[in-house]
Amino acid sequence: MKPRHKKFAAIAAGVAGLGLAVGLVLTAFQQNLVFFFSPSQVAAKEAPVGRSFRIGGLVESGSVKREPDGVTVHFVVTDTAHRLPVEFRGPLPDLFKEGKGVVAQGKLTESGLFMATEVLAKHDENYMPPEAAEALKNAKPKQPQQSTATLAASGKETGR
Repeated sequence: MKPRHKKFAAIAAGVAGLGLAVGLVLTAFQQNLVFFFSPSQVAAKEAPVGRSFRIGGLVESGSVKREPDGVTVHFVVTDTAHRLPVEFRGPLPDLFKEGKGVVAQGKLTESGLFMATEVLAKHDENYMPPEAAEALKNAKPKQPQQSTATLAASGKETGR
């Protein structure tokens, strides 16, 4: 083999090795990548079904239900605009409470239930995970529709 061919083979082997290493790193990164979604984004079908991601918002008051097995907990996460039912099996953080901020990691089922594998709660009175705070800020709460009689009484009826 000529020296020129040996040099070319060494360069080709180096490029192939580098490509393999980059491919392995990207695969590992993709498997560990977890996106954050708000309940409004889940309702808009922006979240992947069957793939792990995080949701965040507030634990809806009156929504925490514990199963008789003592391990399974059902609760609802809301961003004030939409609600998402969550099921979690395991011990909840000590700071987990209704009306407080929470981030849960898990998968969305076909039926729309979020099966959490991990639940994170805030750690003091002023803290909320940045993603959850942003989701709450961007959520538009549902406004009750005013009736025509209410509009007419207030003088805001169209045509006046």
